[in-house]
Amino acid sequence: MALTQLATNEPKEEPPSGRRALFPDATDRQWNDWTWQLRNAAASLETLLKFSGPLSNGEREKFKRVLEKFPAIIPPYYLSIINFDNPRDPVRMQAFPSLEEIDFNVHGVPDPLEEEEDMAVPGLIHRYPDRVLMQITNICPMNCRHCTRKREWEEGKWARTEPEIERMIEYLSQTPEVRDVLISGGDPLILSNAKLEKVLAKLRAISHIEIVRFGTRFPVVLPQRIDEELCALLKHYRPLWVNTHFNHPQEITPEARAACDRLICAGIPMNNQTVLMKGVNDSVAVIKKLCQELVKMGVRPYYLYQCDMVRGTEHFQTDIWKGLEIIEGLRGHTTGFAVPQFVVDAPGGGGKVPLSPNYLLSAGPDYLLLRNYEGLIFKYQTSTNESRNGIVPFPTPSTLAGQKSQRLERRRKRREDNHHVQSQAGSRTASEILHIENS
Repeated sequence: MALTQLATNEPKEEPPSGRRALFPDATDRQWNDWTWQLRNAAASLETLLKFSGPLSNGEREKFKRVLEKFPAIIPPYYLSIINFDNPRDPVRMQAFPSLEEIDFNVHGVPDPLEEEEDMAVPGLIHRYPDRVLMQITNICPMNCRHCTRKREWEEGKWARTEPEIERMIEYLSQTPEVRDVLISGGDPLILSNAKLEKVLAKLRAISHIEIVRFGTRFPVVLPQRIDEELCALLKHYRPLWVNTHFNHPQEITPEARAACDRLICAGIPMNNQTVLMKGVNDSVAVIKKLCQELVKMGVRPYYLYQCDMVRGTEHFQTDIWKGLEIIEGLRGHTTGFAVPQFVVDAPGGGGKVPLSPNYLLSAGPDYLLLRNYEGLIFKYQTSTNESRNGIVPFPTPSTLAGQKSQRLERRRKRREDNHHVQSQAGSRTASEILHIENS
C-alpha cells in the first residue's frame, strides 16, 4: 500500500469486519453480549502489542509508561472495525495508546475546563444557570485517547455510591432553576439497568426537572449494550435524549446503525457530538461524509468540538481555523441540519463558545453587507436603526475582571458548603460496579 494512502483519512469504503480474523472462537451469543465484550476488552501491554505489532525495546518501555499513566480499554467489537493494515487508521488512533501522549504533554493541563471548581456537590457540575452535569461513574467501555476527563484514569475505577447520588438529588430538589440534567461519566450506561432506573426515578420525582439527557459512546464503541431491555427502560422515563459521539464515518457500522435505530424507535431523540482531531477527521470531506451518514440514520449532528487542551491529547489538537474551514465547507454544501455547531470550551470554566465563519462583513446605518456560501456579497437594507440596539458592546477589562470575580466567589461558596463531602467515599471495584464477573 502506498504511503500516500496510509497518510490520508479521507472517507473510503468501510473495511470488512475483523471479527472472524481476530476473534474466531467467539460465538454469536458471546459477541452480542456486551458484558462478554467488556470482560474480553484489550487492556494489558501484551494484548495490545499483539494487535499493534512489535516494538523496539525502547519503544516498548515507553509504551508501558503510557499505559501506566493512561490505561487502555478496547472492546473486541471496536477492535474488529480497525483497519490494521493502516497504521494511521482513524479508529485505531482513537483507541490505541500512542507514545505521543507522553512525548508532547507539555501544553495541556489535567482539567482545562475547571470542572472540579464548578461542582455544587461531588459529581454534580453546575456551570450553566438551568442545567447540570451529573457524573455517576468514571468507567467507560473504551478509554478514548482524546478524553476530556483523562485525568480521572489515574484514580482507578469508581461509581458514585447511593449516599453520593442522594446528595446530588437533594441539591437538585432544592435548586428549582435547574430544568435539564445531563447524566454523564465516564459512561453512565456502563451501569446496570437497575442502577440506572434508580437514578432516573429519583430525577423524575423532582417536578422542575424537565429534560434528562445521557452522554454515552456505547452506540459507537459497543452497540451491543443498546438492547431492547435498555430501550424499554429509557422509553419509560421520556422526555429523554441521548447524545452520542461518532468521530469518523468508519464507526458507522450496521451494528451502530441498529443500535441508534432501536433508541430512535423507542422515542429517544439522538444528537451527535464530534471532536475535531488531527489525523482523524480534520477535513471537510470526512466531516461532511460523517454528518450525512448520521442524518441518514436519524442522528442529528449537534456539535463539532475543538479538542480540549487536556494533558496527553496535544497530538490531536488542530488550529481553530481548521474547524472554521470545515464549517465553511459544509454550510450551503449540504443539508442545513447536517451542519454541526463548531464550539470551543473556554478555558477556566468559561463554557462553550460557538464559532462560525464570518458572513456579516459590515454594517451601515441602514444596511448590512452579507456574504453567502459561494462568497458572493449582498447588501441587505434594514428598515430602521432599532435593530442595532440589541448589540452587546465589547466588554472592557474592568467588566471581564468583575465577571471572573463573580465566578470565583460562586465557586468558593460551593466549596465551603460542601467541604465535608468526600467525592471518593465508598468507591468500589469495577467488578462490584458492573456485576459482570459471573455473567
